[in-house]
Parts: sequence; C-alpha cells; structure tokens
Amino acid sequence: MQRIATMLALVAFCATGPMCRAADTPARTIVVHAHRFAFEPAEITVKSGETVNLQLISDDVPHSLAIKGLGINQAITKDHPVEVSLTAAHPGDYQGRCGRFCGSGHGRMTFTVHVTGN
Repeated sequence: MQRIATMLALVAFCATGPMCRAADTPARTIVVHAHRFAFEPAEITVKSGETVNLQLISDDVPHSLAIKGLGINQAITKDHPVEVSLTAAHPGDYQGRCGRFCGSGHGRMTFTVHVTGN
C-alpha cells in the first residue's frame, strides 16, 4: 500500500511539475533574416536546455549562419528558407557570423546567442 501511495504521489508531482510540462511545450521559433550585411535580429536570448528553432531567410544573396560553439553551419539562399534547431546545454554567449562571403561588409555580419541559466 505504501508503494502505491508513493507512486501516485510521484505521478501527481510529475503531472504538475515544470519538467513534465516542458516536454509538452512546442519549441519556440525565431525568424532570422540575413541580408547584406547583417542578421536581424543580430542577437537572441534562450534558456539553457531550451530547444529553439531558427527559421533562416536570406533577403538577397547566399549567406550562411555559422555558430561554432553550438555546432551550427547552415547555408541560406534567397527564396529557400531553412530551419535549424538549437539546444544550448551551457549558459554563456555564443558568437556566430556569416560563413559565406557575401560582399565588402561580410566581416561585420555577426550573430550572438545569449544562453541564460534555467
């Protein structure tokens, strides 16, 4: 009887706890436009462990979003939006940039992911 009561208490805790609800919550989508010579938005903030989908859209020429610390290197071409999923395990700031030469301002084309603790 004690074992059943303990199991019921655990099930009730899980059903109302934030860890279980997180699995039911769909991933957030952030739309990122790439154009000469910027990403918009240029910075995003996510929580550690949160899965976020980035919808990447090129408004002009081919670009790429490369974020080495998160293992992302996704090509983006005009009229062909792509989606990439990211889940950062550790808090910190992750620097990204355009990974494909897109013109004279290419070196200024940066992107930052700020990852906060839970």
